[in-house]
Amino acid sequence: MNPPNASIKIGGAGLLPALLASSCCIVPFIALITGSSGITSSFSWAEPMRPYLIALSICALSFTWYQKLRKNKTADDCCASVQKAAFIQSKPFLGIITILAIAMMAFPLYSNQLLGNNEKMNPITDESNMNRVEFAISGMTCTGCETHIEHAVENLQGVSSVNVSYENSNATVSYDTIQTTLEEIHKAIGSTGYGITNIKR
Repeated sequence: MNPPNASIKIGGAGLLPALLASSCCIVPFIALITGSSGITSSFSWAEPMRPYLIALSICALSFTWYQKLRKNKTADDCCASVQKAAFIQSKPFLGIITILAIAMMAFPLYSNQLLGNNEKMNPITDESNMNRVEFAISGMTCTGCETHIEHAVENLQGVSSVNVSYENSNATVSYDTIQTTLEEIHKAIGSTGYGITNIKR
């Protein structure tokens, strides 16, 4: 027979794989909010393992709910002694853990909408100075990475538009060559922690 709080511990352990499954998107989001960068792509290892981590989290939570509901069913016996469980052993606490786990597992689906796309449009003084360049980028793991790169590049003076695509692993930037340089854009993308594999001018 399991100890009284063993199933809750298993459920709590289900939070860890849920967190790891979304670390590739949560870390860039936190880095964007705090203004820090450089470590975001170091969690890209979690992306291939994401389905397994989600499955592990679901199994742990399912087992915990099964144990909790089964325990409550046996407690309905008239001869069973009724004891008030601590909050961390209760169904409401398990519900909170389950909601947190689901929110973390689904984070890549809504992370891009949390910050929105505040595209910065700098005034164009002369169309003849405009240049368009495409960067092939490695290390992006979800759409949340797009926002991270966009915010870094659109803060540069002279950048008129930034279009980052996780699916195509690239970023297309239109900029005024008088106000900024290709090297500055390269440095801004590099500061986010993602790699640049190719540049098409």
